[in-house]
Amino acid sequence: MTTVVELEIPAARLGFARTFDRVSTFEFQVGGMIGGSAPLVWTNGPDHETVKHALKDDPSVEVVASVADDDERSATDESAVASQNDRWLFRLEFGDGVKLFEQIVTENDGAILTARGADGRWVVKLLFHDRESVSACHELFEQYEFRATVTRISGVDDLARAQTPLTETQYETICKAHELGYFDVPRGVTLKELAAELDISHQALSERLRRSHAALVSAELSERTAPIEIDR
Repeated sequence: MTTVVELEIPAARLGFARTFDRVSTFEFQVGGMIGGSAPLVWTNGPDHETVKHALKDDPSVEVVASVADDDERSATDESAVASQNDRWLFRLEFGDGVKLFEQIVTENDGAILTARGADGRWVVKLLFHDRESVSACHELFEQYEFRATVTRISGVDDLARAQTPLTETQYETICKAHELGYFDVPRGVTLKELAAELDISHQALSERLRRSHAALVSAELSERTAPIEIDR
């Protein structure tokens, strides 16, 4: 049965680790990872120059082009699109970690549906034709120490539901906030109290909620498929 798997992988194992260290609010979304050319990557952070310099100093990626900086396009609509909503488009060449990850997936008859990241980790969604391929791929991830954590797995019939933008951590945070009355009027718990309940910093919780809200505004939250163990 065709299977959709969502994984979380530390940036140190795939890429952008130094960028995350330098820019705490850095986020990215890869516009397709399979193919011969360097992929286009949407990024956002405090400002374009900060993100660009962080990427150029990151040994895990090579900046092939900054679309928003292209002088020949600076006066065109494409440039305006590239920097809309405080997002910036780069063409990036990834290092060995991503190339090995792609190789493992493709050699096990898998496909990378989406790849995005925030908070120092990647969230990758993969499609496989059967569970045997999923298990073989997962074993190789462990062998090469990708430290991949399965956060969601579902059948092809649940593909639309699997497209929910919330990560496992974000979903649990929203549920806890709702449970304790954070969204009530008046609020049943303060942000500081909620952070203490989740054992994270006030700033980390604020950023997590902001990202969760942004994701939910852009897509309807569907019923979540509970994570299950991959067959070994």
